[in-house]
Amino acid sequence: MKFDLVWLIPIFPLAGVLINGLLGRRIEQKNKSLVHWIACGAVGLSFVVTLGLFFKLLGLPADKRLYDFAWFPWISSGVFHVGVGYQIDPLSMFMCMFVTGVGFLIHVYSIGYMWHDEGSYSRYFTYLNLFMFSMITLVLADNFLLMFLGWEGVGLCSYLLISYWFSDLANAVAGKKAFVTNRVGDFFFAVGILLLLVHLGAHGIWSLNFSVVFAHANLLSPHLVTIICLLFFLGCTAKSAQIPLYIWLPDAMAGPTPVSALIHAATMVTAGVYFIARCNVLYSMSPFAMEVVATVGALSALLAASIAVTQNDIKKVLAYSTVSQLGYMFLGLGVGAFAAGLFHVLTHAFFKALLFMGAGCVIHGMGGEQDMRNMGGLRKRMPVTFYTMMIATLAVIGFPGFAGFFSKDGILWETFSGAHGSYILWLIAVLTAAMTAFYMFRLIFMTFFNECRASEEVQKHIHEAPKTMTVPLMVLAALSIFGGYIGVPESLGGSNLVERFLRPVFGLGKDKLLQSAGGPGLIHRAVSETAAHQSFSTEIQLMFLTAMMVLAGIFAAYMLYMKKRSVPETLAANNPSFYRLLLNKWYVDELYEKVFINPLRSISFFLWKGIDVVVIDGMVNSTAAFFMKCGSAWKASQSGYVQRYAVSFLVGVFVLIAYYMYVR
Repeated sequence: MKFDLVWLIPIFPLAGVLINGLLGRRIEQKNKSLVHWIACGAVGLSFVVTLGLFFKLLGLPADKRLYDFAWFPWISSGVFHVGVGYQIDPLSMFMCMFVTGVGFLIHVYSIGYMWHDEGSYSRYFTYLNLFMFSMITLVLADNFLLMFLGWEGVGLCSYLLISYWFSDLANAVAGKKAFVTNRVGDFFFAVGILLLLVHLGAHGIWSLNFSVVFAHANLLSPHLVTIICLLFFLGCTAKSAQIPLYIWLPDAMAGPTPVSALIHAATMVTAGVYFIARCNVLYSMSPFAMEVVATVGALSALLAASIAVTQNDIKKVLAYSTVSQLGYMFLGLGVGAFAAGLFHVLTHAFFKALLFMGAGCVIHGMGGEQDMRNMGGLRKRMPVTFYTMMIATLAVIGFPGFAGFFSKDGILWETFSGAHGSYILWLIAVLTAAMTAFYMFRLIFMTFFNECRASEEVQKHIHEAPKTMTVPLMVLAALSIFGGYIGVPESLGGSNLVERFLRPVFGLGKDKLLQSAGGPGLIHRAVSETAAHQSFSTEIQLMFLTAMMVLAGIFAAYMLYMKKRSVPETLAANNPSFYRLLLNKWYVDELYEKVFINPLRSISFFLWKGIDVVVIDGMVNSTAAFFMKCGSAWKASQSGYVQRYAVSFLVGVFVLIAYYMYVR
């Protein structure tokens, strides 16, 4: 397969958008199933093309795995030119493989989940295909501007999909919250791109192509690079739900469950991780920016895990788990473990998509119930869902042998031993791992074990999901087990194929990081080259310690939610303030409401009622009223009566005569 066929990857979903978007209602009326055949087929074809290009790339020598496909010119203004082009390299193909692959499984899963929905079937799949087109554009783009187009596209589609059931106020509000929050981050992101263009332009480099920008990054001052990287990171905190702009992601659970799987697993929330990895050359030039990324990632992971401990909505628990796992990814990027961070993106796509889709099967089987306090005993009635979700849970907590274990260990090891690592951040990450094990097994025990707490009417209708929903679960379950073995570290006898595959993309950035070791920083810990490559025995000891922490979290969940089920209520009653603090998500939403939203709403109200209505509208209306009165006065003189015109004529004659007699 030729690399020139890369344009087919985004064009197939776009074709699905046009067909279902323009003709979907007619198709739906004649043959409803044809809608999902078009939508799923489009993404399936994109996956097939991606697979072909991936293996073609894999067959090339490591130093030859780069191909730029310039499709057509887009913007030309003087010396500035931007085209629509796609970049094929290990990073873009790595991302595109699971974006299209997991995206295809979610499309198939949506058939069973949305078949009986009263909304527009074609509209739903049109939005899904548009989302895939935008995400593929983001991943494959060879320049900042085209990538930003895909970046904005996934933001728009997230709004459309989250508020798909727009007649429900909660869904509409959640979609709006996601849209507005992402626009805040996108503002800083756009400013970063403009700064990059202007300052490179001052040196005669009027291009936003990644290859050109990174090749001339040395022309930028260190302080400017830091500012640009921090602006980019603010944009990433919105798209990838990190402190301080993570607040939209839990509310996004209001949308259909397949949408939650699509947004939270392999696509939108990983866009920020991908972008920082793509810009590894810039970030490697700024140790301070790297430290900020690592610190925010670690704190986001811990904060989200603490909130997930008390949530009762099964999708909300998974939402905060997503924020926490994304924190691990940013921690990896921040300490320079770019490949480890991307490896966790891959494994997370498998097990988190599986968890959300499994939760969707539970909700589907229980007639829409999402509160875990009304569940229980489902493992016998929904065995496929139970076993696949158990596999995903073991993967997400990093249980030895499962996919998440290998990717998470890579991040923890680099955080502990890397030149830009930090013992404090490592401790936070290990503590978060224990908390993850606790709240995830809390979800398993409350949902699938003990007696069923649902009403008798609901219990009568509990059933396993159809095969269109369970088959994707089985595929993802297999990937959640075996998907991590492509990145087995050398300490366990592996060769870490993921790091070797991505090394050509991150090589220059890693070199710059090693050169910067020893510089000033908040959490920077310079180490010698010998210390940076500690013995395998130390890494295995740390794996064992982390595994013990994970087992401790599982044991705590078992004791509280299986053996002594009255203890959680007792603990909550004895510590009401702390419990409410966690249950209400540290009151971050309320804080933002008071500090930002209410003042902005007051200012907007003043500008509306005070400036717009009183001043601007007042001036316009007063001007109009003045001329209307003048017109009315003049209108009175134009009565149409000849007698009045004759009198006016005589008066005018007398005035002229008087003027010439007495004035002249």
